[in-house]
Amino acid sequence: MQALVDGIRHFQQNDFPAKIRLFKRLAKGQQPIALLITCSDSRINPNLLTNTEPGELFILRNAGNIVPPHGLGHGGEEATIEYAILGLGIRDIIVCGHSHCGAMGALVSPEGIVESMPAVSAWLRHAESARRIVAAKYGRLRPPEQAQAAVQENVLVQLDNLQTHPPVTAGLAGGDVRLHGWVYAIQTGEVTGYDAERGLFVPVTDRHPAALPRRSRLATAKAG
Repeated sequence: MQALVDGIRHFQQNDFPAKIRLFKRLAKGQQPIALLITCSDSRINPNLLTNTEPGELFILRNAGNIVPPHGLGHGGEEATIEYAILGLGIRDIIVCGHSHCGAMGALVSPEGIVESMPAVSAWLRHAESARRIVAAKYGRLRPPEQAQAAVQENVLVQLDNLQTHPPVTAGLAGGDVRLHGWVYAIQTGEVTGYDAERGLFVPVTDRHPAALPRRSRLATAKAG
C-alpha cells in the first residue's frame, strides 16, 4: 500500500500541477472519443497503450473483456454501454482482448474452476460460444495455443453480444455507431484489429481495420 500512497503524493506534487489546465477543463465535463471494453488484467493500461489523456477514453473493464447479451441481468456492463452511447454520444466502441489472458485460459481449460471459483465459472458462460469455436477449430492444439486462439475468437463473440444491446443496435442501423475488435500482445506491444472486409486481424498501425458493417453476424477469425 505504501507504494500507492507514494504514487498519489507524486501525482499531487508533480503530475497534477503540470496538467492543471487539463484537469480544470475535465472538472466541467467529459467528452471521450471512444468506449474501450477491455480486461481487468493488471498488465493492461488503456491510456498508455493508446497514448491518450484522462477524459479521452470511457473504459469498461472486467475479467475477459466480456459483454453479456442484453437482457441477462441489468449489470454494470449494460448500464455503461447505454450511458456511453446515449449519455455521452460516443460513436466508436472497441472490444480489446490481450495475449496471455487468464480468463481465456480458464475458458478452454476449466478444470477446477467450477469447484473453486463458481462466480468465475458463471461469468465465463458469456464466452461459451468462443469456447465451442476454439474446440471445433483448434481442438488439436495444446491448451496454451487454444487459449491464445480464444483471445481473438472471444473478441468476435463479445462484438456479437454487443450488437444485442438496443442502443448499439439502433446506432448501427443509423450509422451512428462503429464497432472495433482489437487484440493487444503484451510481449511485443503489437495491437491487431479485426478487419471486417477481410475477416482477419491485421496490425492497426499498418492499415486501419474496416469497422463492422451495420448489424451483421461476425465470421470467426481466420487462422493466422
